[in-house]
Amino acid sequence: MSGITTRLWLVRHAPVNHAGRIYGQTDLSCDCSDTGSFTGLAEKLPRAAVWVTSQLRRTHETAAAIIRAGLPGPERIPGPGIIQVPELAEQNFGQWQGLTYEELRETRAGDFHRFWHAPAHEAPPGGESFIAVVGRVSKAVHRLVEAYPGRDVIIVAHGGTIRAVLALALGLDPEASLAFTIENCSLTCVDRIEGRGMGHGWRVVTVNRPPR
Repeated sequence: MSGITTRLWLVRHAPVNHAGRIYGQTDLSCDCSDTGSFTGLAEKLPRAAVWVTSQLRRTHETAAAIIRAGLPGPERIPGPGIIQVPELAEQNFGQWQGLTYEELRETRAGDFHRFWHAPAHEAPPGGESFIAVVGRVSKAVHRLVEAYPGRDVIIVAHGGTIRAVLALALGLDPEASLAFTIENCSLTCVDRIEGRGMGHGWRVVTVNRPPR
């Protein structure tokens, strides 16, 4: 039994030098000096894909670094240029953005998710909860799959974004998906399979694969 398979190639952006502070949706540049990582990604990613980023510059810079490393960019293949999708941005941590982790611990009195800044249901002051992130990311992913059925889609995004996609694909409680480690420049692949008898319709191919 066969179906139409759309593969999402999810790349977390390159590292951000922010002195151990929470940056969330703060629009910061990233460090693209590790050329070996981008060469490794260019060798692994498909050569005729739809390119997608969030609106934040660190995703644009990472995509550009992959293209410089040898992967044909959208200007050299048929189809649209790089598509910016704001709904794929990192979680908005509101008033926590700019704090160090120690400063947040002091104000939070130990109320943390074991791997993240807060439990999935909690919204920081002026920000959003991870549950809200899963909701907006899921809607954006469904739109992309509907717009580009059967294509490879390279999405350069964020750790929270990729965890949200895994929550969607695996049907996980958002709290559980915070347990995934998503390193900078890592590759996660998820397939959406459309067709009769395809059941849940999602297949996780790889998670947090190193670039080299």
